[in-house]
Amino acid sequence: MTTLPLRSGYTLPVFACAAAIAALRHLYDSTSRSQVTLDLINPQQSVEIPIEQVSGLGPNQALAITRSDPGDNLDLTRHTPIWALVEWAPADQTEPISLIGGEGIGINQNQGNQAAIYRYAQQLLKTNLEQYLQPEDRIQVTLILPEGRALATRTSNAAFGVVDGLSLLGTSGISQPLSAPQQLEQFRVELQHKAATQKSLVFCVGENGLDIAKTLGIPPEVQIKTANWLGPLLVEAGLQGVTSVLLLGYHGKLLKLAGGIFHTHHHLADARLEIITAHAANLGLSSPQIQSLFSSPTAEAALQFLMNLDHQTQSHWVDTVYGAITKEIDMRSQTYIYTHCDRNVQVGSVLFNRSRQLFAVSSVGAGLMERFVSNPQIDLNL
Repeated sequence: MTTLPLRSGYTLPVFACAAAIAALRHLYDSTSRSQVTLDLINPQQSVEIPIEQVSGLGPNQALAITRSDPGDNLDLTRHTPIWALVEWAPADQTEPISLIGGEGIGINQNQGNQAAIYRYAQQLLKTNLEQYLQPEDRIQVTLILPEGRALATRTSNAAFGVVDGLSLLGTSGISQPLSAPQQLEQFRVELQHKAATQKSLVFCVGENGLDIAKTLGIPPEVQIKTANWLGPLLVEAGLQGVTSVLLLGYHGKLLKLAGGIFHTHHHLADARLEIITAHAANLGLSSPQIQSLFSSPTAEAALQFLMNLDHQTQSHWVDTVYGAITKEIDMRSQTYIYTHCDRNVQVGSVLFNRSRQLFAVSSVGAGLMERFVSNPQIDLNL
């Protein structure tokens, strides 16, 4: 039986950008286009994106609609409509292009309730729209995801402080089929390629991990995006002769490794609260506080409980509990690799919270971070 190769697609920012281009061009010439061409920037290539509908809304506004196509990827945004409303800006607008989050675009509570339109999406939109915008003109672009609010309830966005909708998140325009069963083989190939020249690698869990790695100045040639396949990829790293691995991820994902869970998708196993509570109890947290901790609705809420407890009692439970958890992550990961491939690989861990701030680094992780981090403003003494 022949397995067809997986088809890649495009990320949400690409379709938002395509809709905005179609609406802007309609403002200028009242022409309805069935597709537009745009530059993905990352990677550096031009692509054609279908436009489902475009129409003028009077002399000063135009609306265009695209529909998400993430390729052969189990992405909940598949076929969701993306609208872009483009209008001439008010006279007091100084910048050429103003981006506005409309209905279904999430609100980032960690960034002053700004629309969750992240760096790559902003760059993609402004770079492509500037090609068509006349020098003296100013526009407002309102991006709308009609189904975004409902879809957001099926994501972990709220754990990162994004509410009421989806994020226009990503570092690339290409949507790789990362959720399909065949993804592991693709990750292995990438790891094998990078391990041929790099003996120390950084495993970045998800787009947030990749984005933080970029902010830290970690070289792209050592970054490996893992999704939920941490166990098999740790073993593959050992088989390829990698000597050290730095795990960089959201604490709600990585702390599962401290409980021996090496495939981190929540459909398979989710013992996060049990792991946090067990470590807290072992370290001497009182019984009533343990019960409150265990009753937390999410791992992020459990972390917030410990932070509040530290503030109220001038204690250091966050550092103590997560210090033990990161140490356990390192030890269990190293043991897992040795058990499955008889190789010794040094593993360190770095955890960030929903505000995308690093707050827990193992002793091994701190040493590995010093090798990779090039941003002098990053404080490694957490």
